[in-house]
This record gives sequence, structure tokens and C-alpha cells, in this order.
Amino acid sequence: MRYAMIMAGGAGTRLWPMSRQGLPKQLIPFIRRPGSERAVSLLELSAGRLAAIVPEERRFICTGERYRDSIRERVPGFTDDRILGEPAARDTVNAVGFAAAVFEKLDPDAVFCVLTADHIIEPQQDFADAIDLGFRLVEDDASRLVTFGIMPTEPATGFGYIHRAEAIEGYEPLRTGGGAFRVQQFVEKPDLATAERYVASGEYGWNAGMFVFSARTVMECLSRFKPESYEGLKRIQDAWGTPEGEGVLGEVYPALPRVSVDYAIMEPASRDDRVTVCGVDMDVRWLDVGSWPSYAETLEPDAAGNRANAPEHVVMHDSSGNLVVSGGTGAHAIALLGCEDLIVVHTDDATLIMPRERAQDLKALHGKVGEGLK
Repeated sequence: MRYAMIMAGGAGTRLWPMSRQGLPKQLIPFIRRPGSERAVSLLELSAGRLAAIVPEERRFICTGERYRDSIRERVPGFTDDRILGEPAARDTVNAVGFAAAVFEKLDPDAVFCVLTADHIIEPQQDFADAIDLGFRLVEDDASRLVTFGIMPTEPATGFGYIHRAEAIEGYEPLRTGGGAFRVQQFVEKPDLATAERYVASGEYGWNAGMFVFSARTVMECLSRFKPESYEGLKRIQDAWGTPEGEGVLGEVYPALPRVSVDYAIMEPASRDDRVTVCGVDMDVRWLDVGSWPSYAETLEPDAAGNRANAPEHVVMHDSSGNLVVSGGTGAHAIALLGCEDLIVVHTDDATLIMPRERAQDLKALHGKVGEGLK
């Protein structure tokens, strides 16, 4: 059967001061959709995308255990048994492995998609069609590991890329173009000249960080490529659903080696003839909301290129290209005079001001913030 797991473990330090230890970026209600009065979180959007993909009872979220109550309260439809609480953050391969271990125990033939909690993806139907093709690829051959390539719109240097090989026959292309293919290579974030070459070739897609796997195949891959993780996850699997389950999880999970699913599974799998790494083109609007400049893309600009999430509380004169975000509980006015390309974020207990071009350095600033404000 088909299952789904949303990875919701990101810290979101590049969205400070809104993103905090107690309210990470995926739970901040700061996305407004057209025609909606209520702002929603990225995790709510991600959960909503699952409606046409798998039944509610087979939808899961993998997140930090500390966020369990917040998710149950803020994201309707997820009961305790479908929130996989990590006792500690151990990177993406262990989140994927945790889900695979649970799914395989529930259903030895489980096939599951791995989705992210911090993206805006539109339109929904094109997204669902691509995920369905990924499921069909794995259901037809459980040795396939499926990843998704976003059709690039520019030579972005902030994303990894997937190099397409030949098309996989027997699968109709998606109505938006593209389809199923073998993956030739995963490449890390390139410099601008290399990214321009990738996009011009038409052979590369942005690595979306989403997958479809057989639960059994993930466990087999871990046993070969990352045995330290496999041994711990197998212990967790054996104890899952028993009175000892919570204790074993708390003991074993924090000791698992931290590594990404790309490094631990996908890259070695591309060199292993026992599995086949496949890709599916996803021709959608895909926005990774991981920084304030990317968040700005969710807001409409005014004639001067200024963007604000609460324009009724913002006054600007002779200013252009600014992002102003108000996250306070009261009506706090923010006024800019003669400012260009600034990012201003106000919350009840912290205010951030920085040039847009320095947004990538926010993580370094966050390291200097007092513990009470993190």
C-alpha cells in the first residue's frame, strides 16, 4: 500500500527571529493564500498536498518529539500514532530510515513518498501526477529508488542538481512534459558558470529533496551502505509497538550517525547494480521557503518593489526593494525612509535589520543570539 511521510525537522535559523526553537519555520503561520483570510504554516500546506495522494490513515509526519503537541494542535488530521517523534535531530537519512522501519513493520510491501515541509508547490494536480508516477515506478519494481527533478527556471547556485540519463520506457510522459528517467549523476551546488551550463543543456533538474521508496528496499540499502544506522533502526523496528518501544527509541536514535539521505543512500545506490536510481520531472512552481529573500517571493511587490506581510502596519517613503515582516501580536507601525534592499523583521521580543544581500549570513548572527531568544 501507499504511505506518505513529511520530513518536518528543520531548525530554520535563516528565518530568525520568527523561527525559534519552540516554533520552527515549518509551523510559523505566515503564508497567505489568495482568497484566504487566515495565514497558514508551510507544514499545513504540505499536509494539504497529501489529500489526493494517500488516505489520511497512511499519512505521517517525522519531526522533533518536542513539536508533537504543536503539530497535533496546528495541523489537523495527524494523531499521535502518525507523528514519528525524533528524540534528537539526526539528519535526513535517519528520518527516512525511521519511517521505513515503521512502515515495513506495518506493511511488508509498503511504498512511501518522502515530502518536505518547507516548500510551496503549485499547481497541486501537476505535483500529484508526478508523485503518482513515482509510486507506479516503485510498485512495478521495488528495487527502484525514485527522486524528483524540478524543471529549472534559472541557473540557481543554491540547489543541487540531478543529471538525467535515458527515459524509462513504458511510462507515459506527464501532461506537463517530462516523465520518468534514469539518473546519471547527483551534483552538488554549482558555481554560476556551471549552473548556466546545466540549464542550457536541458539535461539537469533541481534536486527537490523528495522521494518514493519501498520501505524494504530502504532497509536493505541501509544494511549495505550505512550499517551503523541500519542496526539502530532495526532495533527500533523490532521494539516498535511494544511496551519497550519508547525506551529503545530514546536510547538508540540519538546515537545514530548524522548524514543526509543523498550521501548515505542515493549516491552509493547510483553505483550499485542491485538497485536503480530513477527520476521524475516535476514541472511546477517550486519555492524553497528557507530564507527571508525566498519568503519575500510569497508576497506581492508594490510599484517600488517593496513587499510586506502586513502592509496596513507599514509606511515607506522614497524606499525600494525592501522586505518588511511584522510578527508581533499588537499593531506595531514600521516606517522606512530612504531605504533600499533592506530586510526588516519585527516580533514581540526581537527586531532584525539587514541588507538583503547579507541574508545568507543570518545563521552566523543567530549563533551570537542569547539562548532565550533562539
